[in-house]
This record gives sequence, structure tokens and C-alpha cells, in this order.
Amino acid sequence: MKLKQVLKSLFVVAASAATLGLSGCAAMYVDGNQPETKTSEFRKPAQPPAVQLAFEFQTKGAPNARATDFLKAKVKSQVQESGLFSGVSDGPAANSGLLTITVNNVPLTNDAASKGFVTGLTFGLAGTTVADGYDATLSYTPPAAAGSAATRVQAKHIIHTSIGNGSPPASAIKTSGADEAVTLMLRQLLSKLLVDLSKDPGFPAGQRITNAGQAAKQL
Repeated sequence: MKLKQVLKSLFVVAASAATLGLSGCAAMYVDGNQPETKTSEFRKPAQPPAVQLAFEFQTKGAPNARATDFLKAKVKSQVQESGLFSGVSDGPAANSGLLTITVNNVPLTNDAASKGFVTGLTFGLAGTTVADGYDATLSYTPPAAAGSAATRVQAKHIIHTSIGNGSPPASAIKTSGADEAVTLMLRQLLSKLLVDLSKDPGFPAGQRITNAGQAAKQL
């Protein structure tokens, strides 16, 4: 599986530019309104539960197996690093809950292909910026023995692709290309889901651990 093919499958509207042969004059930006939340801001459970992780990437609501396979290791690593769970497994495990994460890539720019085509005909003198939206849902179902209801949180993010002389939003973060753009977008998106989960009343109770709090414990 070639990296270039996988990355093309991650974007709905950016793929239009590639199809039209405009990828050489396209720049990718991650929206600047969803910065990454550091794990120090998470409310950590006093006794973190074990969890089974189920992740799926979708394109306009349909499962995208290629993108799922490419991203699932990144998702699992970030969940493990969050400190919210004692263990993260790919399959069922005794006394573990279920963490389901879905990321759906949807177009936010109407008729992106036509806009890209016009840009191509004018050799970049006319420009446009198209946007890919990412709607994410995280659901946590505790072990049956816990007797608690499932917790569900949602978050959104955007990747902008500027073609020709198009201009992205002023706050957008320029990246070196699709690989960096999707990696940054995913980290920021997951951090939002995880911090919201950690602070939800339905998630196992605990204390918010900060750098200051950790330092005080060491004294």
C-alpha cells in the first residue's frame, strides 16, 4: 500500500485537486481553532479502567478501510498516552470497557472539483481554498460490572487546501503536505475528545493531575 494512495483516500475535496493534476500548486493547512489539549489538562481516574479500542475512519459516512488501517496505530498510541486507561487492547479483554472512535471526513466546500478546474485553466492566477471537515465521535462503554451508562462526546476539525493563489483562514497552520496535515489534525481532534471524556460525569471519577500537582507530590 503506497503512502501517497493512502493519503489521497483521507481527503474528500483535496482529492479533487489531485485528480485534476493540481497537487503541485496546492498547500495544506490545519485549522487553527482546535489546538491540541495537553494530557496534563485531563482529569485522570484514580483507578484507570482497561479498555478495548475500536476505531473507524469514514468518508462521507462510508467505512474507509485503507484510511482506517493507516491511522489506527496513531489513534491507539494517543489513547495509551492519555493516562485515562490502564491498558488499551485491540480485542475483548476481561473486565475491560469498550472505547469506540469514529472519524468521518465530509466536504465543507460546495462543488470543489469545478473550483479546482477553473483554477487549473487560469494556471493559478485565480485561486481557491477548499475545506475537508472531520466529524469525530467517541463512545465509552464501561465494563458490565460497573453498572454505568455509556458516555458519548463529539468534536470537529478542518483541513484547508489552497489551490493556486487561494488564501486559507488567517489562523490556519501551514503543513509540509498531506502526511503532516492529517497527523496534526488527528492529534488535535483526539485530544479534544479525550479531554471531554475525562471531564464527563459518566467517566470514572478522579483528580485533575497538573504539573504543579505532580511536583507537590514529589516534595
